[in-house]
Amino acid sequence: MKTYKNPWDERFAALDYVYGTEPNIFIREQTHRIEAGSQVLAIAEGEGRNAVYLARQGLDVTAWDYAPSGLAKANQLAAAHQVQIQTEQVDVSEADWSEQWDAAVCVFGHFPTPLRRTVLEGVRQTVKPGGLYMTEVYSIHQLPYKSGGPKDVELLYHPEEFLDTFRDWHILHFYMGEAVRNEGALHNGLCHVIQFIGRKPD
Repeated sequence: MKTYKNPWDERFAALDYVYGTEPNIFIREQTHRIEAGSQVLAIAEGEGRNAVYLARQGLDVTAWDYAPSGLAKANQLAAAHQVQIQTEQVDVSEADWSEQWDAAVCVFGHFPTPLRRTVLEGVRQTVKPGGLYMTEVYSIHQLPYKSGGPKDVELLYHPEEFLDTFRDWHILHFYMGEAVRNEGALHNGLCHVIQFIGRKPD
């Protein structure tokens, strides 16, 4: 495990949940697509708001994040809702993608371009045949909106990254455009997102 200073660990050490405790709207609206009892991987899950929501829907959820403070708050949130999630401190640049999951979700998980490609290829590998990948992220058009997300275009997503990586998957939902997100202190207002739901071929 790398030992570099992690700004996310410092950010999540705050008492408040910086992105709130409610799930991302897109995940909340689309969770019905995941079969009850499925094993779900939540990537770059931060303080656990989406993982806990998924667990409340009867799913078996494991949350990955590199920030221990975020994972601690995820477990606290799970306890407050009387559900259980598994939390693992994972550096996605060194992640083991060999385990198989019924579904994977990633909400506003932003990485430099080479690592972003690694993560998408990892998702492609780790989801079981017939399984789902569900994500909402900021697009390359987000910067002028000033409503949250990275301030460096290098960390934002191009639509082709999904359409190329998952070109042989069944695309159940794809959207790039404006949305309103009010999530804690850091995501507020009109923004520009990419939403993708794909099913891996059997």
